[in-house]
Amino acid sequence: MTDYPDHLKYTKDHEWVERTGGKRVRVGVTDFAQKQLGDLVFVDVTTVGRDVEAGEPFGTLESVKSVSELYAPVSGRVVTVNPELEGDPEYINNDPYGDGWIVEIDVADTGALDGLLDAAQYQKHLADEG
Repeated sequence: MTDYPDHLKYTKDHEWVERTGGKRVRVGVTDFAQKQLGDLVFVDVTTVGRDVEAGEPFGTLESVKSVSELYAPVSGRVVTVNPELEGDPEYINNDPYGDGWIVEIDVADTGALDGLLDAAQYQKHLADEG
């Protein structure tokens, strides 16, 4: 698997977004982000049913090294939180684009997805940032 799958969209805050059907998207953190954080020990995210605004914090990831905020890539309503993460946050380290997803959001405006980065743009952002 590539570090940055082409079918996903990305944010400059290192979240990824996958459209799962209709107005629903799945959100997680990139492989780059989980490597920077190191071994995750706790995930704290907003509750199901809460509205989130693009660019605003919706939770935190705690690792043995630090605590990092999660930022909503799009505005909408959280409809699912990955239940596996409560007991095993290492899913994010082991499979950031699969079983390590964090939340699902019903997007308020699907047009906002067009403003996110594609894989090539995200990789360029990483190169520029580094």
